[in-house]
Amino acid sequence: MKTKQHVTQENGALPRSGELPAALQAYLKGIGETPLLTQEDEKKVSRRVRRGETQARELMIKSNLRLVVKIASAYNHCGLPILDLISEGNLGLMKAVDRFKPSRGVKFSTYACWWIKQAIRRALANQAKTVRLPVHLVDKIQRLRRVSAALGAELGREPTDAELADELQVETHRVTKLREVSAGTISLDVALGTDGDDGSLVDLLADPGAVDPTEEHSHGDFRDAVSRCMKILTERELEILRLRFGLDDNAKERTLEEVGDKLNVTRERIRQIQNSALAKLRRRMLKDENFPEYFRKLVGQGGLVRLSAA
Repeated sequence: MKTKQHVTQENGALPRSGELPAALQAYLKGIGETPLLTQEDEKKVSRRVRRGETQARELMIKSNLRLVVKIASAYNHCGLPILDLISEGNLGLMKAVDRFKPSRGVKFSTYACWWIKQAIRRALANQAKTVRLPVHLVDKIQRLRRVSAALGAELGREPTDAELADELQVETHRVTKLREVSAGTISLDVALGTDGDDGSLVDLLADPGAVDPTEEHSHGDFRDAVSRCMKILTERELEILRLRFGLDDNAKERTLEEVGDKLNVTRERIRQIQNSALAKLRRRMLKDENFPEYFRKLVGQGGLVRLSAA
């Protein structure tokens, strides 16, 4: 059985136990009293959930509340109180429990991870700003801030939009737009801890180059599914998508102009072929019965290119 102290140590982004609000301490103690399920138990309980058994659903949720705390702690100090983040993450967990199919062959924690993160990111986008941001922009803004902080430390000054665009390998106007929509959001330099000796918010954000073990399996499944669906594309369409979005190993994304120059066609023609190919892929994926159900939502929300290159 895991105690509150064990949970807080396991999720190191939370403050030391003595600094936690009383309500959070009580919550962590409570969820620590529910034993974790083995993978075999998860399958059995999930089948009962699919049959509509309320007690099985409650057990599945309670045994995975620690996963929510672990994920929510990574977003602490991003604009919402930790208890609110946990509450939003729990809503994502409930959706995962209701939609999970053990027959897919994926661990529940891997499946639930996406739903929990999506719920938290949506809450941050919807509640932490007066102007609501699309969920995908939250990730882009966080990445921009990480790169800006690192580049600023290297240059000894605030980097320009052009310098950031070069570092991120995107067009300058995209950086300018991101900086405009992120104006007024919380600074990544905000100090953590009472004396600021625990680093800053930027230290809590994940390294974009690091692989999250809970996501590695999901990305592998997605790449395999995309590869199957890509067989419907022509060689020309495949080449353009690979060049545009850096789908090959260690390849960088290229602009429409760069791809057009390489293939000796206009920028507009590249855009037309690209959009047509992506539309074909989306239709194929949404019709493919073997395509993992939890990735259908990603495809519908425009996550096709982002996860293909992950």
